Amino acid sequence: MMEEIHAPRGIKLNTKGWGQEAALRLLMNNLDPMVAKDPKNLIIYGGKGKAARNWEAFDKIIQSLKSLENDETLLIQSGKPVGIFKTTENSPRVLIVNAQIVPRWATDDIFWDLEARGLTMYGQMTAGSWIYIGTQGILQGTYETLSALAKKEFGKYSLRGKWVLSSGLGEMGGAQPLAIKMNEGVALVVEVDKDKINRRLRDKYLDEWTDSLDRALELKDKAVKSGTSISIGLLGNAATIYDELVLRKIVPDVVTDQTAAHDLNLGYIPEGYDLKGAYEYRDSNPSDYKKKVYESIVKEVKAIIWFKESGSKVFDYGNNLRTRAREGGYSRAFEIPGYVPAYLRDLFTIGSGPFRWLALSGEPNDIFAIDDKIIENFTEDEHLVNWIKLAKKMVHFQGLPARICYAKYGQRERLGLLMNEMVRKGEVSAPIAIGRDHHDTGSVASPFRETENMKDGSDAIADWPILNALLNAISGASWVSVHHGGGTGIGNSIHSGLVIVADGTKSAEERIKRVLNADPASGVIRHADAGYQSSIDVIKKGVKFRTPYF
Repeated sequence: MMEEIHAPRGIKLNTKGWGQEAALRLLMNNLDPMVAKDPKNLIIYGGKGKAARNWEAFDKIIQSLKSLENDETLLIQSGKPVGIFKTTENSPRVLIVNAQIVPRWATDDIFWDLEARGLTMYGQMTAGSWIYIGTQGILQGTYETLSALAKKEFGKYSLRGKWVLSSGLGEMGGAQPLAIKMNEGVALVVEVDKDKINRRLRDKYLDEWTDSLDRALELKDKAVKSGTSISIGLLGNAATIYDELVLRKIVPDVVTDQTAAHDLNLGYIPEGYDLKGAYEYRDSNPSDYKKKVYESIVKEVKAIIWFKESGSKVFDYGNNLRTRAREGGYSRAFEIPGYVPAYLRDLFTIGSGPFRWLALSGEPNDIFAIDDKIIENFTEDEHLVNWIKLAKKMVHFQGLPARICYAKYGQRERLGLLMNEMVRKGEVSAPIAIGRDHHDTGSVASPFRETENMKDGSDAIADWPILNALLNAISGASWVSVHHGGGTGIGNSIHSGLVIVADGTKSAEERIKRVLNADPASGVIRHADAGYQSSIDVIKKGVKFRTPYF
């Protein structure tokens, strides 16, 4: 077991260049106790999403990054450093591949057996690619989803006077209460783990909590009636609470779930158990435990279908809840729409998705300076500016100060060049690491989430994330990653990520121009190829790439 890990701050290098330094700091930042779910076991978020395979591998990654030259590339095979090669200064400093399994063998049972034998590692999305920024990372996507829902379902840009029922306050679900509040709605989020509730209270993602459904409903009713935004955590089991609301015939305005249902062994606690009792039963009788998990998931999903039929706007938030319910014998689970085809597809088609940056200095003022520069320079995008203002006011940093926003094709390059110029001029105190979630416009194939119900039926075509990773690598990203299974579990997704460092140099400027054009452009092409007119329109308006078909 290691001591607490915190990323280095300031401008003193621990490595031979800012690309290596950014990789070292972001890997360590992933394991900061303020960021990671279970840092002692290298687990960052999303069930068992890890930053490194084991502590020996972590130590060797750090050693390798410290010795890595500015024209060398480190290879990471499922959380383990396996080789350093002479490449070029414009090549990635690190290439990461996590959890790739030949499709015939890509099942939970086989994967977790291989993982237990120390042969692979579940990297989730941004855990094993060293670009997790705490709950803020999903906060903005949740904010965008709910904003799009409000516009589509209620005809306004706000959830004022509406209440949202959800469950799960873990590393992903913990963003929900604040995102709902930022959209001026009322959040009632069920969570079985009091420690997770406490963490959200500590980080100001949650306003208050109760273990009484009656008290929670009383607080909710008061806030809805007055048009006040508030977030309420309810200690309890989601299946139990949802079913009780059905029995009482209480119909929320919006219903979803963000438990880690993709992980049956860790991410969803069955009815009748607290955490300690659940895990003891799981370890003593794993097959019966899994059966009870399925029963509880089915019970919850049946309740969500009742809410839908009673007038609630419901959606699956990409955690594989519907699949698990169907596996548990409930054939109607997929009557619940996925959130991407329902609300986010229109953003993906124009190359928009979760774009993020971190201050390698560790100075919050560096992020605030970038906030101010965006507000000043992106006045034409009122929605983006409004988000930045809200984030600056309401978001609590975890680990290295960071920010995220949904930025479309063209905007990402502008943002990257703006940050590089700020570094060059000394308007921020150290270089900025720029990255994104793997949950993006052209970097993922995930038929139960990002690529669900593609217009041309290409949901499961996984060429696109591989092309995206290869293109980002040759364009000069600082590091590139390809993962399997993030978000929806083993066998259900392939996705890629990147980081590029803005260090104020001319070289960084040129690489930013290439990478932050190529990365979202691959998303535009992917959706244009699938027949989305808005993607075709982006291409016809003028882009910095060519495509033979448009």
